[in-house]
Amino acid sequence: MAVTGPKHGVEKLGLNGSHEGDGVEIGLRVALFSGNYNYQADGANKALNRLVAFLESQDIEVLVFSPTSDTPDFEPAGTLISVPSIPVPGRGEYRIGFGLSDKLKRRLKRFNPTLIHLSAPDVLGHSALKFAENNNIPVVASFHTRFDTYFKYYKLGWLESYSRKKMAQFYDRCAHVYAPSHSVGVTLQEQNIVNGNLRIWSRGIDRTRFHPKHRDMAWRRSLGITDTDIALGFVGRLVREKGLAQYVDLVTTLTDQGLPVKALIVGDGPEHKTIKRLLPEAVMTGHITDRDLWRAYASCDVFINPSETETFGNVTLEAMASGLPTVCLKATGSNDLVQHGTTGWLINSAEDPQWVEKTAMLCLDKELRNRMGQAARQASADYNWNRIMHDLLHQYREVAQSVQQPALNLTG
Repeated sequence: MAVTGPKHGVEKLGLNGSHEGDGVEIGLRVALFSGNYNYQADGANKALNRLVAFLESQDIEVLVFSPTSDTPDFEPAGTLISVPSIPVPGRGEYRIGFGLSDKLKRRLKRFNPTLIHLSAPDVLGHSALKFAENNNIPVVASFHTRFDTYFKYYKLGWLESYSRKKMAQFYDRCAHVYAPSHSVGVTLQEQNIVNGNLRIWSRGIDRTRFHPKHRDMAWRRSLGITDTDIALGFVGRLVREKGLAQYVDLVTTLTDQGLPVKALIVGDGPEHKTIKRLLPEAVMTGHITDRDLWRAYASCDVFINPSETETFGNVTLEAMASGLPTVCLKATGSNDLVQHGTTGWLINSAEDPQWVEKTAMLCLDKELRNRMGQAARQASADYNWNRIMHDLLHQYREVAQSVQQPALNLTG
């Protein structure tokens, strides 16, 4: 019996791996593997959920395999298969999925995918890649996170080169690898992580939601931000690799210089207590979504992205659509989004004096803030989700049609 429409929710297989109402349609069927599909909110899994919703709107069946949580951050798009997992040591909010069990393989066999999409070179991703190779199923991968660059934030920098080598071996086995931006693609090629199979899958923005119209001065006042304060916005997970130390130093330096700045921090994570201790006057909203998030963006005056590990920078694009000038440390992703001197500033490093100087310039010059914010809003129009998703679907079909598929081999 064919599936007549998209299904939503988490499917947890019984002891025998059975599932009622399975159906197979002729055409493109995509199995997506993710290390975090919805139990924590981040730019990567939001893009994957949007992709699944788009594919289902095109009458394409999708099955998602990912670790899950009893308290996810948001409802998943599509049918989500729960993969057994354990918490990441030291970062228990994230989970490591196990490889494909026999039950999961049987579920995958019944689905009979024509394409497998991997979103991370983790244990689950390697297991799915092996299964695909043993069954002649074409594989594509999307690149979301520079995991190799995270080690230096946890005094494990010696693992960087080894990590890149293993990543290169993984991605070399995929028909296509989708980088989120041109600058990321260039870096991946220069470091020999991805070579001849590289493609671009960019990101889009909903400009009706992220919009300057949501600016709310009464809301700012209720948080203790006066009309003359310059709210310096940070949005993201409160983790070291997001450049929180650089953000704290920037706010502290500007405050010491007598500028009326106010830290407005949106997000949560393991560094929350540290940030509150270092910036006791900061406004910290915690994790917020939808209208609360749109209002928070638009109610800032300048957006700060201190992360040097960004592969795209969804938060920067959201800030641009909200009409904010942005000050970003140079990073793959930010380099493509920010037009230096027009929509904001790109600074080489937090040690560069311009990190403070350019931010101070925006704090002191309302006309400059408005001009750059308007230019940023206009530039955000280039990132159209519908066009981007249709381009990716074309790439999918190109890969899927290039492989003739025999019967599945469950020993893989």
